[in-house]
Amino acid sequence: MRLADEGITGILLAAGKGQRFDPSGARNKLLQAMPGGEAVAFAAARSLLAALPNVVAVVRSPDDELAAGLWRLGCEVIECEEAERGMSVSLVRGVLHKPDAAGWLIALADMPYVQSSTVAMLSEAIERGAEIAVPVHQGRRGNPVAFASSHFNNLIALQGDRGARTLLREHPVTEVEVDDDGINRDIDMPADLV
Repeated sequence: MRLADEGITGILLAAGKGQRFDPSGARNKLLQAMPGGEAVAFAAARSLLAALPNVVAVVRSPDDELAAGLWRLGCEVIECEEAERGMSVSLVRGVLHKPDAAGWLIALADMPYVQSSTVAMLSEAIERGAEIAVPVHQGRRGNPVAFASSHFNNLIALQGDRGARTLLREHPVTEVEVDDDGINRDIDMPADLV
């Protein structure tokens, strides 16, 4: 049996290429300014950091502007050299980096509108005994999703680009009602920035 000696750890997945946002790859969507001027990924990180003591940002390169900005905000930044193999590779890399956490809250760096109160509520659900906690707004599930440490083996076995969706279908899920439409708002296209 694994012993958790750390609290809930936030895992910010920030290693994607954002092909739909800019097929040429010239503009990293995670560095694009939102209304107010803050970059997409930095706003997402700030929400996690306001509610969790430990946040690990998984990036494609540790030596670029994105990694530097996330580190300055207070994230622990780690590299995922094989990120092109799918989102699950980044997720597994983040979980393996903090194997003794009491659980992991998996967040997407292209979802900057998630409120820190939502992050706190999901973390609290895990601390109260939920195995998996998902936010729900107006009857619709969203992100981020939190997992208890009991799902360590399930999480590190994930493959492909579907993240942890299969676990949500195969295991009991605690739905946490939130007043936060940010759980279903991501930045996929330039028009999403406004």
